[in-house]
Amino acid sequence: MLRSFLIGLVAGQRGLTPLAVTAAGARRGTLPAHPPLGRLIAHPAVAVGTVALAAAEMAGDKMKSAPDRIVPAGLIVRSITAAYTGAAMAPRGHRMGGAAVAVGTALVSSYIGLRMRCAAMRTYGQTKTGFVEDAAVLGAGLAVALSGGSREVTNA
Repeated sequence: MLRSFLIGLVAGQRGLTPLAVTAAGARRGTLPAHPPLGRLIAHPAVAVGTVALAAAEMAGDKMKSAPDRIVPAGLIVRSITAAYTGAAMAPRGHRMGGAAVAVGTALVSSYIGLRMRCAAMRTYGQTKTGFVEDAAVLGAGLAVALSGGSREVTNA
Protein backbone atom coordinates (compact mmCIF):
# COMPACT_ATOMS: atom_id res chain seq x y z
CA MET A 1 0.00 0.00 0.00
CA LEU A 2 2.99 2.31 0.30
CA ARG A 3 3.22 2.62 -3.48
CA SER A 4 -0.49 3.50 -3.62
CA PHE A 5 0.05 6.21 -1.02
CA LEU A 6 3.06 7.59 -2.90
CA ILE A 7 1.31 7.62 -6.28
CA GLY A 8 -1.52 9.49 -4.54
CA LEU A 9 1.00 12.19 -3.57
CA VAL A 10 1.99 12.44 -7.23
CA ALA A 11 -1.65 12.64 -8.35
CA GLY A 12 -2.30 15.43 -5.88
CA GLN A 13 0.24 17.61 -7.69
CA ARG A 14 -0.28 16.56 -11.31
CA GLY A 15 -3.41 14.76 -12.43
CA LEU A 16 -2.03 13.05 -15.52
CA THR A 17 1.54 12.22 -14.54
CA PRO A 18 0.42 9.12 -12.56
CA LEU A 19 -0.95 7.59 -15.77
CA ALA A 20 2.28 8.23 -17.66
CA VAL A 21 4.50 6.74 -14.96
CA THR A 22 2.13 3.78 -14.50
CA ALA A 23 2.35 3.12 -18.24
CA ALA A 24 6.14 3.19 -17.89
CA GLY A 25 5.93 0.73 -15.01
CA ALA A 26 3.62 -1.54 -16.98
CA ARG A 27 5.96 -1.50 -19.97
CA ARG A 28 8.98 -2.24 -17.78
CA GLY A 29 7.18 -4.91 -15.78
CA THR A 30 7.62 -3.24 -12.40
CA LEU A 31 3.97 -3.11 -11.37
CA PRO A 32 2.48 -5.79 -9.13
CA ALA A 33 1.40 -8.89 -11.07
CA HIS A 34 -1.67 -8.56 -13.27
CA PRO A 35 -2.45 -4.85 -12.81
CA PRO A 36 -5.95 -3.73 -13.81
CA LEU A 37 -6.02 -3.03 -17.55
CA GLY A 38 -2.36 -4.07 -17.64
CA ARG A 39 -2.23 -4.87 -21.34
CA LEU A 40 -3.95 -1.62 -22.22
CA ILE A 41 -1.77 0.65 -20.09
CA ALA A 42 1.37 -1.15 -21.36
CA HIS A 43 0.41 -0.68 -25.03
CA PRO A 44 2.91 1.62 -26.78
CA ALA A 45 0.19 3.94 -28.14
CA VAL A 46 -1.35 4.34 -24.69
CA ALA A 47 2.06 4.94 -23.15
CA VAL A 48 2.84 7.66 -25.71
CA GLY A 49 -0.61 9.19 -25.23
CA THR A 50 -0.27 9.36 -21.46
CA VAL A 51 3.15 10.98 -21.75
CA ALA A 52 1.75 13.55 -24.19
CA LEU A 53 -1.14 14.34 -21.84
CA ALA A 54 1.19 14.68 -18.86
CA ALA A 55 3.51 16.95 -20.84
CA ALA A 56 0.58 19.13 -21.93
CA GLU A 57 -0.57 19.41 -18.34
CA MET A 58 2.92 20.43 -17.23
CA ALA A 59 3.15 23.04 -19.99
CA GLY A 60 -0.30 24.40 -19.17
CA ASP A 61 0.64 24.75 -15.53
CA LYS A 62 3.09 27.52 -16.44
CA MET A 63 0.36 29.70 -18.00
CA LYS A 64 -1.10 32.59 -16.04
CA SER A 65 -4.58 31.31 -16.93
CA ALA A 66 -3.93 27.87 -15.39
CA PRO A 67 -6.63 27.04 -12.84
CA ASP A 68 -5.76 25.99 -9.31
CA ARG A 69 -5.41 22.25 -8.81
CA ILE A 70 -8.31 22.30 -6.35
CA VAL A 71 -11.00 23.39 -8.81
CA PRO A 72 -13.69 20.68 -9.02
CA ALA A 73 -12.61 19.44 -12.47
CA GLY A 74 -9.01 19.15 -11.29
CA LEU A 75 -9.99 17.22 -8.19
CA ILE A 76 -12.17 14.88 -10.25
CA VAL A 77 -9.30 14.13 -12.66
CA ARG A 78 -6.92 13.59 -9.75
CA SER A 79 -9.40 11.27 -8.07
CA ILE A 80 -9.89 9.17 -11.19
CA THR A 81 -6.22 8.86 -12.05
CA ALA A 82 -5.30 8.26 -8.40
CA ALA A 83 -7.92 5.51 -8.11
CA TYR A 84 -6.65 3.66 -11.15
CA THR A 85 -2.95 4.09 -10.46
CA GLY A 86 -3.37 3.39 -6.75
CA ALA A 87 -5.07 0.11 -7.66
CA ALA A 88 -2.37 -0.71 -10.22
CA MET A 89 0.36 -0.14 -7.61
CA ALA A 90 -1.33 -2.37 -5.02
CA PRO A 91 -0.91 -6.14 -4.83
CA ARG A 92 -3.76 -8.30 -6.08
CA GLY A 93 -6.39 -8.62 -3.36
CA HIS A 94 -5.64 -5.10 -2.09
CA ARG A 95 -6.57 -3.11 -5.18
CA MET A 96 -9.70 -1.46 -3.74
CA GLY A 97 -7.74 -0.40 -0.67
CA GLY A 98 -4.91 0.87 -2.86
CA ALA A 99 -7.36 2.93 -4.88
CA ALA A 100 -8.94 4.40 -1.75
CA VAL A 101 -5.57 5.24 -0.19
CA ALA A 102 -4.39 6.93 -3.39
CA VAL A 103 -7.57 9.00 -3.82
CA GLY A 104 -7.55 10.17 -0.21
CA THR A 105 -3.87 11.04 -0.41
CA ALA A 106 -4.32 12.86 -3.74
CA LEU A 107 -7.16 15.00 -2.44
CA VAL A 108 -5.39 16.01 0.77
CA SER A 109 -2.05 16.59 -0.95
CA SER A 110 -3.71 18.74 -3.63
CA TYR A 111 -4.56 21.33 -0.99
CA ILE A 112 -1.18 21.08 0.74
CA GLY A 113 0.67 21.26 -2.58
CA LEU A 114 -1.31 24.33 -3.63
CA ARG A 115 -0.43 26.14 -0.41
CA MET A 116 3.24 25.26 -0.78
CA ARG A 117 3.31 26.28 -4.44
CA CYS A 118 1.58 29.61 -3.75
CA ALA A 119 4.10 30.38 -1.02
CA ALA A 120 7.01 29.55 -3.33
CA MET A 121 5.50 31.55 -6.20
CA ARG A 122 5.57 34.72 -4.12
CA THR A 123 9.36 34.48 -4.06
CA TYR A 124 10.28 32.64 -7.26
CA GLY A 125 7.33 33.11 -9.65
CA GLN A 126 5.01 30.72 -11.41
CA THR A 127 7.31 29.38 -14.11
CA LYS A 128 10.34 28.59 -11.95
CA THR A 129 8.28 26.93 -9.24
CA GLY A 130 6.36 25.01 -11.89
CA PHE A 131 9.53 23.55 -13.36
CA VAL A 132 10.81 22.56 -9.93
CA GLU A 133 7.48 20.98 -9.06
CA ASP A 134 7.38 19.16 -12.41
CA ALA A 135 10.84 17.70 -11.83
CA ALA A 136 9.96 16.59 -8.30
CA VAL A 137 6.63 15.09 -9.33
CA LEU A 138 8.00 13.30 -12.39
CA GLY A 139 11.01 11.98 -10.50
CA ALA A 140 8.88 10.78 -7.60
CA GLY A 141 6.33 9.22 -9.93
CA LEU A 142 8.97 7.32 -11.87
CA ALA A 143 10.60 6.16 -8.64
CA VAL A 144 7.26 4.80 -7.42
CA ALA A 145 6.31 3.14 -10.71
CA LEU A 146 9.70 1.66 -11.51
CA SER A 147 10.65 0.52 -8.01
CA GLY A 148 8.81 -2.78 -8.10
CA GLY A 149 11.65 -4.88 -9.41
CA SER A 150 11.78 -6.51 -12.79
CA ARG A 151 9.40 -9.08 -14.18
CA GLU A 152 7.92 -9.87 -17.56
CA VAL A 153 4.96 -7.77 -18.72
CA THR A 154 1.80 -9.72 -17.99
CA ASN A 155 -1.18 -10.22 -20.23
CA ALA A 156 -3.65 -9.29 -17.52
